[in-house]
Amino acid sequence: MPRVKKPTKVKEPVRLRTKKLANGSQSLYLDIYRFGKRTYEYLKMYLIPETDYNARLQNQATMNAANAIKSKRIIELTNGEAGIETKERVYLLDWMKTYKENQAKRGKKDGYQISKTISILRDYAGERMLMDQIDKTFCQNYLDYLQTEYRSNKGKRVTNFTLHTYYRVLNGALNAAVRAEIIKSNPFTKISNSDKIRLPESKRSYMTIDEVRALIDTPIENEAIKDAYLFSCFCGLRISDIIRLQWKDVFVDGGQYRLSVSMQKTKEPIYLPLSSEALKWMPERGNKTPEDKVFDLPSPNTINILIKPWAKAAGISKRFTFHTARHTFATMMLTLGADLYTTSKLLGHADVKMTQVYARIINKKKDDAVNLVNGLFG
Repeated sequence: MPRVKKPTKVKEPVRLRTKKLANGSQSLYLDIYRFGKRTYEYLKMYLIPETDYNARLQNQATMNAANAIKSKRIIELTNGEAGIETKERVYLLDWMKTYKENQAKRGKKDGYQISKTISILRDYAGERMLMDQIDKTFCQNYLDYLQTEYRSNKGKRVTNFTLHTYYRVLNGALNAAVRAEIIKSNPFTKISNSDKIRLPESKRSYMTIDEVRALIDTPIENEAIKDAYLFSCFCGLRISDIIRLQWKDVFVDGGQYRLSVSMQKTKEPIYLPLSSEALKWMPERGNKTPEDKVFDLPSPNTINILIKPWAKAAGISKRFTFHTARHTFATMMLTLGADLYTTSKLLGHADVKMTQVYARIINKKKDDAVNLVNGLFG
């Protein structure tokens, strides 16, 4: 009698597996193997120790939900291979890589932050999260994940500034996905600002007018550095832009000296008028060519080292870097009556919101001033 051949057992492309955790619970994840490539999708679902009837019921419900996701993934795989797709399927991590490439093409220098965010998203959502699965709950849980599990796993203090960066990167990527018509809307817009990660209040150190006078009266080992710092106090240029400044960038328009500068950080060109105070600290051109540098300066790190003893000798004990000169220019302009919009343009800010932090400093000074009379009259 011929032997009946047993049917070949077909391996499932997606298997539900568990990983034991230190607290006795088990983490559920999908083991996805297709065409020689293995990926994992962690479901953020857990089986708890079955210590009583309620625990068993909870685990049963969790397993049912996990198996439903598993079945959905199998259908997605088989439909995709059979050409039954109804729309383009874009995975979150694939889009994040595309977003990183597009940012680099635009000259943006946030590749490291995007790479870090990709790594975090891989741990948070796994490899198989689709763009059309991203909703308000996903985004809210991502914010919670950053502030709890990610922060604790790092084993050291992670600042809100760092966490805000990882929120900002994903938010920017989702906005780009909306523009590319990959998703209809960015779910972060549905989350209230109070529930988002807040950027810490920026503390800007700046020189008062009296402190600038003290710096003028104090000698320094490298006079070119002193000239460049005080020049920045009266025009607001960053150290990188002053180092790059060439004589061809300086011109006279109707008797007014101006600079034509494409800022290194923002790539935005600005035409910056120079006051007579700023001109005092510019070197003599002499026989310099248009391509020669205006200031003969060492590296930014060397500059910031050399200005420390200069500030100390001038009696200044506050935090002091070359960038303090830019903050000084901004607060001086607002203190002397320049409006916020004009000051923003002089600083080369892309958005006036970036300048508002200086306005808050000035408002605080006004508050302190009027409160000086408190208690004087009983």
